[in-house]
Amino acid sequence: MDIVDRATRSRMMASIKGRDTKPETILRKALHRRGLRYRLHASELPGRPDIVLPRHRAAVLVHGCFWHRHGCRLTSTPASNSDFWQAKFASTVERDARQMRQLVELGWRVATVWECALRHDGPDVVANAVAEWLASTATSIDIPNTPELQQRP
Repeated sequence: MDIVDRATRSRMMASIKGRDTKPETILRKALHRRGLRYRLHASELPGRPDIVLPRHRAAVLVHGCFWHRHGCRLTSTPASNSDFWQAKFASTVERDARQMRQLVELGWRVATVWECALRHDGPDVVANAVAEWLASTATSIDIPNTPELQQRP
């Protein structure tokens, strides 16, 4: 059972932003400090990636652990209306995979940065990992699933 009425819950959910989120702006600032220049939400690319680095032909997707189902401690499932939430989360994960596949097919490199990495390791560590990835030849990276970021206390 939900602790608030339907109208209040609807208003709360409607206020959740899909772009310019706190994790996204934190990462953007850290990348900018490293001299990396980017575009935001390129509408011509599948999924409108959060950060696009045209010079490197790379897209950075900043995913919230709750909405995109990372599996860390930030990934919880609401107890009320669980069928709705399971379907919603499944469609989000499927859409993410489809958009990432489309970006790769178009010749773009894709980095997925998870909210928990920014919280735990800090934006500078994550931005360094993205910068190292950009200098490499790897087509994709999933942060925090990089070895240096997995070694956590």
